[in-house]
Amino acid sequence: MHILVTGANGYVGQRLIPVLLQQGHTLYCCVRNKERFVEENPLTALRVLAVDFLKPVPENIFPEQLDAAYYLIHSMSTGGDFESRETLTAQHFLAALETTQCKQVIYLSGIVNDEHLSPHLRSRFKVEQILGAGKVPLTTLRAGIILGSGSASFEIIRDLVEKLPVMIAPKWLDTQCQPIAIRNVIHFLSGVLLKKNTYHKSFDIAGPDILSYKQMILQFASVRKLKRWVFTVPVMTPKLSSYWLYFVTSTSYPLAVNLVQSMKVPVIAKPNALAAELNIDLIPYRKAIEMAFEKIEQGDVLSSWKDAFASSDASAEWMNQREVPVFGCFTDVKWQEIKAADIPAVMENIWRIGGERGWYYANRLWAIRGFMDKMAGGVGLRRGRRSQTDIRAGDALDFWRVLVADKKGGRLLLFAEMKVPGEAWLEFKIIKKDDKAHLRQTATFRPKGLWGRLYWYAVLPFHFFIFGGMIHNITKQKV
Repeated sequence: MHILVTGANGYVGQRLIPVLLQQGHTLYCCVRNKERFVEENPLTALRVLAVDFLKPVPENIFPEQLDAAYYLIHSMSTGGDFESRETLTAQHFLAALETTQCKQVIYLSGIVNDEHLSPHLRSRFKVEQILGAGKVPLTTLRAGIILGSGSASFEIIRDLVEKLPVMIAPKWLDTQCQPIAIRNVIHFLSGVLLKKNTYHKSFDIAGPDILSYKQMILQFASVRKLKRWVFTVPVMTPKLSSYWLYFVTSTSYPLAVNLVQSMKVPVIAKPNALAAELNIDLIPYRKAIEMAFEKIEQGDVLSSWKDAFASSDASAEWMNQREVPVFGCFTDVKWQEIKAADIPAVMENIWRIGGERGWYYANRLWAIRGFMDKMAGGVGLRRGRRSQTDIRAGDALDFWRVLVADKKGGRLLLFAEMKVPGEAWLEFKIIKKDDKAHLRQTATFRPKGLWGRLYWYAVLPFHFFIFGGMIHNITKQKV
């Protein structure tokens, strides 16, 4: 079958695509930027379409012979008026899809069972209404908290549990919800494909356990063999609660605001027989946590919510810039000669930079810089990295974004998503110089106004020994 997948770079999309390929389908994966996705390979049944659904979709970009389409586009973690953006993307998607022979749209939405919906859930429901009004039959799967390695909910709970032995928490931690394992979400998404008895219907999908957020935290701690105490207080306003989540976890502030608004409302699935019809065994909460950590320990995290550009409020347009600007920029360039035989080991060190391994020199200063960034409203260092050994273009890497990850060509280019009065890049590249191999490490900063220039000169003394120590250790440290 020929299947369209929107949101192919997203957390759920990257988990769904391998399953659909294994089932023998031909996939057309929609992404805003191809640099963040696998290259097209004529030997595989996967094609990549560059589409920005915030704009009208170019004519005939979708193949006419489509059988089904997955709508996995969400804007919850972005700031500003995400509701209008979600409406616009749904309208543009539907207009383009109705020129094809598509038989079914499958939409992953959120559980809506309260009259007073949060902006996030209200927006999801409105998108459902827009898609349902189209001529293509719609199947809506409504999920609440999704748990899996790299999911937003999993990582936020992990941050809370592993960093806070005692929590003085807002009262919404007593709100009940019904979490679902990402593996079950994929089972449902693939299971309803072209099932005619699901057309024009919506189904709540959830795991077998109904828990409060407090119970989820305590059970998570139990799985990790950690003793934790949680005390809820009624004095935290939604704004204070959002700041509490923002400073303690790796979430962005806009996402924290939307999470708090959603967590005040119970999210319990309405009973249905879909799991039984599709022969899906629902995974309990504790088992879902254990399975997520198995993936983390194996270094097999397929996708992470942190890699979404919305996690930093940055623009995906940066992925189009593979070359660092020269004019109007300050640079700090370091060179280190390396033996030809050592190039693979040096590249391995570069590919493991950040996250748990750190930045090879003055990690405490990097941590302080991350704390300062968090205090300024930035992402800080808590995002870490999706994998400790693998880097892909588009990945979040602490408070950097990977623009180029060309291991064969010996080049890694990072763009700064920290709060700075300008724009910053950090590049590592293997270069032949005087018939010898060298690692060139370049920090580039394009200032904005007088404050940008003052900032560069203020940090210049730190660059001298931090970047010097970093390139020395990258070339000398054993993998």
